[in-house]
Amino acid sequence: MLSHRHAGIMSALLAALLFGVSAPLAKVLLAQTSPWLLAALLYLGSGMGLWVVRRLQHVQPVTLAWRDWAWLAGAIVTGGIAAPVLLMTGLAGMSASQSSLLLNAESVLTAVLAWVVFKENVDRRIALGMAAIVAGALVLSWPGATAEHSATSTLWPSLAVLGACLGWAVDNNLTRKVALNDAGFIAMAKGLSAGSTNLVLAVALGAGWPGWETTLSAGLLGFLSYGASLTLFVLALRHLGASRTGAYFSVAPFFGALVSVLLLHEPVTVQLLVAAALMAWGVWLHLSEDHAHEHAHEALEHAHEHVHDAHHQHEHDGPVVPGVPHKHVHRHRPMSHSHAHFPDAHHRHGH
Repeated sequence: MLSHRHAGIMSALLAALLFGVSAPLAKVLLAQTSPWLLAALLYLGSGMGLWVVRRLQHVQPVTLAWRDWAWLAGAIVTGGIAAPVLLMTGLAGMSASQSSLLLNAESVLTAVLAWVVFKENVDRRIALGMAAIVAGALVLSWPGATAEHSATSTLWPSLAVLGACLGWAVDNNLTRKVALNDAGFIAMAKGLSAGSTNLVLAVALGAGWPGWETTLSAGLLGFLSYGASLTLFVLALRHLGASRTGAYFSVAPFFGALVSVLLLHEPVTVQLLVAAALMAWGVWLHLSEDHAHEHAHEALEHAHEHVHDAHHQHEHDGPVVPGVPHKHVHRHRPMSHSHAHFPDAHHRHGH
């Protein structure tokens, strides 16, 4: 179990790193193209890059259950299509600093939906860690006195950005439902859907196509900061659940600020130091979580990559090397036991 936890934590933090560095790097590309078209190129780079990787690796076609297709379709509609449109609508009427502040609502809404609607367990330590990480993100993105617009003049744009955050929060929780499936396929489907939608909207609004250097740079950045990042995010969902993955991913603004300091030579501010301290405290609270109690597993049948452990005790037609991951349809027998665990795909019980 601890190895699963560590894999999930590392996946979530690396996803946050890859996504966080996209902001300062995209800022450089914005001088060459429009925000909407850049968003399209980033998403398309994500989906097309993952498609090429999968072709080179000769990945077998993905087969999803009808229920999983429904969950994935819901995630694509809310997070890949509706959320980007709402975000661009909001950005058109408010400053970048204000939108950065509001975008931090995504992690909060993800956790709230996970706790209230999807019944993930939460205790005081996890809630406090989540609050510390979000507080660090708020400090990092707090607008200065030179904000372009007052809060009263950005009500509807603010609601649009919050709507985008809600769309991504729903997306995160729905994606958790299919997280045992091929993470690369899920990320590819989202990237191609969101990129195509944004491209149609950008062209319809008269966006001009940038040079090939900008196009290739945006595609490569999208592949790493959106495609690879989302693949790692899905892997983290598999092991940690939506609320904890969202909390670790919330440190992305700090990574972005750090890259801005190192590459763009922006100053090290008190905001950055305070945010780093708050986020480090929040991550430590999550890392030191020890959630253990007697719990029951109901009978379950599904297919995903696994090794034989306490939760995977079943027979095979032929010999299987111990410790080697393999994938097939298998059945979990009802059982009760006690150990440290997290709200992963095998521990979705009540408390």
